[in-house]
Amino acid sequence: MGLRRGHRARRRPGRLRRPREAGQVDEHERLEHERLERLRHTERFAEPGTGSDIEQWRRQQLEQRTVIAVHHPSGGSADPGSGPRTCAGGPHHIRRLLSMITSASWRALGTTASVLVTDAGAIVSARELLEDELDRIDVACSRFRDDSELTHVNACAGEPVGISPLLTEALAVALRVARSTEGAVDPTVGRAIRNLGYDRDFDELAADGPAPAPVPGSPGWRSVTLDEGARRVRVPVGVELDLGASAKALAADRAAARLGTALGCGVLVNLGGDIAVAGPPPNGGWWVQICDDHANPEAGPTQTVSIASGGLATSSTTVRRWSAGGQPFHHIVDPRTGTSAPVTWRTVTVAAGSCVDANAASTASVVRGPLAPRWLTSLGLPGRLVSANGAVFAIGGWPQEDDR
Repeated sequence: MGLRRGHRARRRPGRLRRPREAGQVDEHERLEHERLERLRHTERFAEPGTGSDIEQWRRQQLEQRTVIAVHHPSGGSADPGSGPRTCAGGPHHIRRLLSMITSASWRALGTTASVLVTDAGAIVSARELLEDELDRIDVACSRFRDDSELTHVNACAGEPVGISPLLTEALAVALRVARSTEGAVDPTVGRAIRNLGYDRDFDELAADGPAPAPVPGSPGWRSVTLDEGARRVRVPVGVELDLGASAKALAADRAAARLGTALGCGVLVNLGGDIAVAGPPPNGGWWVQICDDHANPEAGPTQTVSIASGGLATSSTTVRRWSAGGQPFHHIVDPRTGTSAPVTWRTVTVAAGSCVDANAASTASVVRGPLAPRWLTSLGLPGRLVSANGAVFAIGGWPQEDDR
């Protein structure tokens, strides 16, 4: 699941600041040690010779980076490598540029789907193509639809099941994400997240559901057997798959590539904070406002950045929250414990060569807690982490501009 070629960033010097409020470092170190011990004593789900996938992914991340810059409201932008510069023509140029970009937004996959194009005449086709792509992903990967392929796979636990090319791709991506994040993002958390009360579309959840029963941590992604060539999968009895951590990002990547090819213009697809771009970008790149909640651009410490290629993803513990038995939970589950990850970070945003890569890194960072900055730095990915008390940490070449 390495990054695509051609995403080398001009990185400016920066320093990693250790968050004072991280807390519980010893506990996270213990859990991380346990995870690594399981890795050493468990046979990998991989073809022979792929045991170095994690190191290979790290090397690729270090070699190829996505250019990311700060947008200034005055009309200028700051390039991470060259310092401040001004967009040609100033505010008048920006107004002309924005008039060329057309967008559409609607509810889909339990979140907000948006598409932006640089050719105003292409917006109708862009929406139709994106709606088709999201419908296909929903039928293949939803765990809330009785007629989805994933529901059928979970219902046939213990037996090999034939699956479509799309679900085969989605499962392969989910397993590669699990391998690359050393199990921090694991598709076998389906039973755990259902036990916490997230068992239907989020909009349909009760204000406070029944208390969850004690369950062990995730059985682990290696328990899943996927034959990509034959398009068959086997899930052990007692295991339920949840592709929520990767399928939406995959949908963004697939849709952006499909729209860019079909429409021949610049395209940005945003699925609830999972962003992918394709085609020629507008001058200055695509401006994206980073915040706690994609539905509320002013939520939390905000920053506006621009990207011209690849993907951007924000994982948040401030949205998709609910109560069960009077206890608060959020949707990012730690596979080691089977419950919501401790809230060291309210949001983590990462830029990478694809939305899948960015989402894998941002979600894993939430699970890793105070160990996340060091891990992201080892990958060489630009990241913005907002602590539980609102302190902002920019690492890996993320533009260190003042947030507001």
